[in-house]
Order: sequence, then structure tokens, then C-alpha cells
Amino acid sequence: MKPASAPIAEPAAHQSDPDGATMTSVGQDELAAISVTVNGTRTELQVRPDELLIDVLRDRLQLTGTKLGCGVGMCGACSVLLDDVLVSGCLTPAVLLDDRSVVTVEGLTDAAPALAAALREAFDNGGGYQCGICTPGQLVSAVALLRHNPRPCEAEIRGHLAANLCRCTGYAGIIAAIGHAAEQAPVP
Repeated sequence: MKPASAPIAEPAAHQSDPDGATMTSVGQDELAAISVTVNGTRTELQVRPDELLIDVLRDRLQLTGTKLGCGVGMCGACSVLLDDVLVSGCLTPAVLLDDRSVVTVEGLTDAAPALAAALREAFDNGGGYQCGICTPGQLVSAVALLRHNPRPCEAEIRGHLAANLCRCTGYAGIIAAIGHAAEQAPVP
């Protein structure tokens, strides 16, 4: 007889999330097979039900540009694009990645070459970098903003970056760099 505290594996079941995507319900001891495109490369993985996108990126795929900051979705260090939507990698369950596309800071040059080049130059020349912990999330967030709003005003940049914490710069260099990149990058 099993001890009462032993986890009981439930059979996988398919459901739909609010967007209509198929989700797989997996028991505690089961692995889910997912096929995800990360930075343009299709990858097949077996993931645990408790595994997060940040874990897959950093530990399984060795994409360490995405940082783990707070672990609760409040700092923006783990920001990535999931199907072109800005998400926190520390909050996104890996089982929801099946048939989806993820772009990390490492993939920005291929996913948004003109924006990535303009941002890199502006951050280099405008003091957008300091310690580097928040930089990947700032860059991914900036690409998301500039794809949606190619010519944001300073207030719009500040509002968009409200979810990206930086303890070093005071944001002036980051905001100026994004504004300068917006002026330099071609409108998509």
C-alpha cells in the first residue's frame, strides 16, 4: 500500500486555454512533451509540470542572457517574447510552450535586426548599461514597445518600463537610449 502522502500521477488530459491553444494537464510525476521554437530554432523537450520558461532557457538550453531576478514577475529581468507578447519567464509554465515561439535577448538580432542594432548602439552610447542584470529584460521590453509603438514619447517609454526594475541607473540613460533608438530605427 502506498503512503498517503505519495503523489498520484494523473493521466494527461487536453484542455483549451482562453486563447484557444491546447494545454496538457500533467500529473505531478509525469513529463510533458513540448515542441517550442526558441530564437528561430525548433526544440523538442520533455518538461516537468512545475518547470518554468526561465528554467528551460537557462538550464536546459543554456540561454543565460535572460536573468532570474525576483522570481515573482515583478522586476522584468526575465522578460522574453512569447508569440511576440512580452511575458515574464519566471511565471510562464513550460508546459504552455508547446507549438509556441519564444524570443530571448540572444535572439533579438535575428527577430528584430533594425531595432536590435539601434538599441545596442543607443545603449552603448547613451549610458543604458550599468551592472547588466536588468539589461536583457530592458532590451526585450524595448523591442516589444517599439514594435507596437515605433515613435513613443518619453511618458510612454516610462510607462512601458514600469515593470522593469533597475537599481543602478535611475532610468535616465535607459529611457534616453530607447528614445534615441526609436528615432534611429526604421518604422516597421
